Amino acid sequence: MIAVANCVRMSRGMRFHRLNSEKAHIYGNLLMLLAAAIWGFAFVAQRVGMDYVGPFTYNGVRFLLGGLSLLPLIFYFGRVGGYDQPSSFQETLLPGILTGTVLFIAVSLQQLGLLYTTAGKAAFITGLYLVLVPILGLFLKQRIGIATWMGCMLGLIGLYFLCIRESSSLQLGDLLVLIGAFFWAVHIHVIGYFKRLSAVRLSCIQFLTCALLGLTVAVFNETITWASLQQAALPILYGGFCSVGIAYTLQVIGQKFASPAHAAIILSMEAVFGVLGGYLLLGERMGLQEITGCLLMLSGMLVSQWRSSSPS
Repeated sequence: MIAVANCVRMSRGMRFHRLNSEKAHIYGNLLMLLAAAIWGFAFVAQRVGMDYVGPFTYNGVRFLLGGLSLLPLIFYFGRVGGYDQPSSFQETLLPGILTGTVLFIAVSLQQLGLLYTTAGKAAFITGLYLVLVPILGLFLKQRIGIATWMGCMLGLIGLYFLCIRESSSLQLGDLLVLIGAFFWAVHIHVIGYFKRLSAVRLSCIQFLTCALLGLTVAVFNETITWASLQQAALPILYGGFCSVGIAYTLQVIGQKFASPAHAAIILSMEAVFGVLGGYLLLGERMGLQEITGCLLMLSGMLVSQWRSSSPS
């Protein structure tokens, strides 16, 4: 958690604003890129972890660890006098519960989908939120250019090549991850809306909310044993401290200096790291049709953000 502490220390008292906007923008982008790399390899941890525990147990425990890991930071920065934003617990409680609920839906759909699809495919389909973010922006009266619509078409064609097989239908795992991608897009917009609140407090509350919901479902639907948790210890620890405690907090901090649409293109790089992780650690392979789909989706992601990624 040293990395998170340093990032929070940098943003405390709005020190980012002492930098020129370009440097703050670059720093925020680097934080989100680091988060994307951690998330990409987390697809591997998620698949391995579910060899021993159920999806809701895995998510519940890892988000509980992620939330608890931030409590020392909240205590420390509270004692030294304020941190990234001067918002109180009361101010961040309801926003944290809202973002945590959206996050729970997104991660649950993704985790269930990983039971029926590969880590690499799940990473790329999840990355479709890149084109969903600006589409949702239409309902928030955000301007959408022709490049975005071109990116949407490329992404949808790529999704067809990636997921549609002889049955001419989405596989169950692909469909669950796709629906989850919609909620990831919603989560990015919600985080962007609450970006003026304390990043650490907001992250902690959303993690604990997600953990509570996940463990509640797990208690009634899955068998939780100490032996299975021990077997899944390494994936859970990576998922809890790295993917949740560090990466999601870096997202909240990084999004303070980027629009939701621009943040989406950086965070979507998790798909690239996800495929890389599946290849290096799980030995997953893709055929020509799936590779073509991945390339088309990646092209759609980049094209859709062409204007958003250029300096304003």
